[in-house]
Amino acid sequence: MNQTLRLLSWNIQCGIQTESASDYVTRGWRHLLPHRASPSNLRRIAGLMTAFDVVAIQEADGGSLRSGFLNQVEYLADMAGFPYWHGQRTRNLAQLGQHGNGLLSRHRVAKVEEHRLPGLIPGRGAIEVQIGSSEHTITVVAMHLSLGKRARLQQLRYLADQVKDREYLVLMGDTNCEAEEITRCFEHIGRPLKGLPPDLSTFPSWRPNRQLDHILVGENLNISAVEVLPYCYSDHLPVAMEIEVPALVQLGEASHRSPLAPVAAKIRNA
Repeated sequence: MNQTLRLLSWNIQCGIQTESASDYVTRGWRHLLPHRASPSNLRRIAGLMTAFDVVAIQEADGGSLRSGFLNQVEYLADMAGFPYWHGQRTRNLAQLGQHGNGLLSRHRVAKVEEHRLPGLIPGRGAIEVQIGSSEHTITVVAMHLSLGKRARLQQLRYLADQVKDREYLVLMGDTNCEAEEITRCFEHIGRPLKGLPPDLSTFPSWRPNRQLDHILVGENLNISAVEVLPYCYSDHLPVAMEIEVPALVQLGEASHRSPLAPVAAKIRNA
């Protein structure tokens, strides 16, 4: 029986639902203060995550005033039933904000490494994990890159150098750029990548016209399905992908995973 992994990458904007450009102004205070709608929005996000095996999260709050001092990565892992999770704090503004990334997995994680990404302005990072119980593992990198192109290129070159020798590679995250910028960096080290078709956009969620969020895999991994999911619980849409896992990689048993269709219907009607 073929092994598969369902992957999800999502910039959750700290659980703040954004439905139009004007929300950045009218709801901007929610980036500093708690709001009663945020917990229910996080529950919707967790509900969708239950259908997946590995989830990369960007813009998660690590426990500040705006989230009610809630570690959102831990909360989502608990709500969605993920036994393995890791949160990375990339920017610490004390009570005003605890910005960071997260990675959740239903399969045992053999190794975790945090990367502080280069750039003039600190606050960007990546989480690298090895998934698998044999000598052959899948490397998953969950990342959030800078807005500026110069800093992004620095960060991509740094990451490419860190993972150039990994056997099976998956990159996930909000990269703030189109796929071509990423693939060019990895082609220079002999690691071609493939991912979303160019016509699938992720930002802004209410009228997507740019592909800023990605799941990219090495050419030795087969993609079974890929799509951008139409759930406006953030200002970014989530990216979903299913890949075939090579027989050499022994994933071991996974905790419960819900089928995607019933979960999607449940969220849509919430």
